Amino acid sequence: MNLPLLVLILPLLGSLISAICIIGSQNKKAEYISTIFLFLAALASIYIYINIETFKGNFIVYNWINFAQINLYFSIFLDPLTAIMFCVVTIVSSVVHMFSIGYMHEDKFRARFFCYLSLFTFAMLVLVSADNFIQLFLGWEGVGLCSYLLVGYYFHKPSANNAAIKAFLVNRVGDFGYLIAIALIYKYFNSLNFQEVFSNTSTIEKKNLLFLGFEFNLITCICMFLFMAAVGKSAQIGLHVWLPDAMEGPTPVSALIHAATMVTAGVFLVVRCSPIFEYSQFTLNVITYVGLITSLFAASVALLQNDIKKVIAYSTCSQLGYMFFACGISAYSLAMFHLVTHAFFKALLFLGAGCVIHCLHHEQDCNKMGGLYKKLPVTFAFIIIGSIALMGIPPFAGYFSKDLILEYALSIHSFNGTNIYVLGCLGAFLTSVYSTRLIYLTFLNKTNIKTDIFNKIKEPGFTMLFPLFILSIGAIAGGYLFYDIVENNAFWFNSIFTLTEVNYVEEAHHIEKIYKLFPIFLVVLAVIVVLVAYKYVDSLSYLLNYKIKGLVKFLQKKWYFDEIYGFLFVNKLLQLSTFLWTRIDINLIDLKGPIGVSQNIWKAAAYCRKIQNGKVFSYAIVMFTGIVVFVSLIFFN
Repeated sequence: MNLPLLVLILPLLGSLISAICIIGSQNKKAEYISTIFLFLAALASIYIYINIETFKGNFIVYNWINFAQINLYFSIFLDPLTAIMFCVVTIVSSVVHMFSIGYMHEDKFRARFFCYLSLFTFAMLVLVSADNFIQLFLGWEGVGLCSYLLVGYYFHKPSANNAAIKAFLVNRVGDFGYLIAIALIYKYFNSLNFQEVFSNTSTIEKKNLLFLGFEFNLITCICMFLFMAAVGKSAQIGLHVWLPDAMEGPTPVSALIHAATMVTAGVFLVVRCSPIFEYSQFTLNVITYVGLITSLFAASVALLQNDIKKVIAYSTCSQLGYMFFACGISAYSLAMFHLVTHAFFKALLFLGAGCVIHCLHHEQDCNKMGGLYKKLPVTFAFIIIGSIALMGIPPFAGYFSKDLILEYALSIHSFNGTNIYVLGCLGAFLTSVYSTRLIYLTFLNKTNIKTDIFNKIKEPGFTMLFPLFILSIGAIAGGYLFYDIVENNAFWFNSIFTLTEVNYVEEAHHIEKIYKLFPIFLVVLAVIVVLVAYKYVDSLSYLLNYKIKGLVKFLQKKWYFDEIYGFLFVNKLLQLSTFLWTRIDINLIDLKGPIGVSQNIWKAAAYCRKIQNGKVFSYAIVMFTGIVVFVSLIFFN
């Protein structure tokens, strides 16, 4: 068996074995076997990444679909982009599996949890290794299904069920765009294989599409629908509403979905399809500003969230915005660089939050914590590392990836580039504010935990802390370890396409030093302001609750997106479904259909029962009438 195929097979095999373990409640076997398989897959992925020159190619598994002139294989298309995604997905997934052994040890049905978790990883690997749009869609829907199962894992809770359904339905909106894009690609390219489509894109660059009497550029239409799919998966503004509710799932699920797998699928799609997006400047501009608005929106909402997991979830949404506006200025390798570093420090933050939640008996409100640096010093240190990396303070990983995007954007001397730099710096300031607030309320503030509970708090075991140690290495050294993917354009070997060849690192180095230091200055300033405000400003609560009450409520209500969607869509659909159910289904279909027929048969049977009265005279009348009718018919003929 070849090594790339082994990377896919091991998570699938772990999922199947875990599914068998569900029958006999063999929870320990499920968790250990699936975790070992994921670590083996991670080691294989690292080896492939290091030796990518040897493994480059398309490894065909079997001939999958043949119709018309379309010939699709289920295969592993291994190039640098796939190799780096293999590393990110398997490493983060393996440590999440290990963390889950400790976090879920009290759950009686954890074999089912590990079955879903491994299947989720397999679906993501299928997605990133596809060489055609249909296989990518298979993995795309696979992660959507698994996210539904994992977010709704605690299905006995109505809130978990509602969150799972919400995530599933919102993502279907984006998937609708992907299906339309596939249809357009098939119609005009007569192929669904990446290589054939990408190589022919330039030939139909000027082709227009007629729709409802209007002409649209074909490439732009395809790109906009592909981006619509990416917006749904990567929770960009408009289709982001599923992301905070997805925190209803167990914390390891949050780390996996919001760090390395599902939410990065949209960014991966845009980068993989860069040979198409490069021919639609309109779409690239849209991507730029959707990413900018999302980064600021999510960061502003995170400022006043009290749920520790939701703060980190909105942070993920904000950081994905950075990746998208990097794609919008054709800096795809910078977007991938930030995707990689973000996966490590965001998974570290989620799992660190999981340690806190686990030790506090599943309490998630930051206002009910405080003083935990005394009881959880190791967890505190790991969350500090993750937060510094997220803020972008050198020499941690986030500095290398996020600041490089801002510096390159400013270096291109364009309107879009200047906006990215200015608003990106504002986003970095807000990121530092909510990160510092989370750390202060959780660890440094005066404790609000009951004394008897506080005294019993202790660090979690090895199975929960060792994954944090692995991720902290990525959060600290990820910038150094993966810097080559942006410094050396030859690394990508045509897996990323741009119309103009650019050395992003060299261009970023040309800007003045003050612009390089400005984001760091804002971040440090934000840390100082938040710590001083919470520590020494007694009127802070009064200021928030009375002086800027409207703004506070606006942010706490998450810009009223849920309320607006509820009014425009949910309530209207509920009213329509109620009308269709009561008036059409019950009063029309049921009454005139099954219920009506059965009632009429019952009435007819009631009349027939009256005739069968047991009196000879009545029977004689019926017989006589029958004879008369029979004779009359004969006479009539």
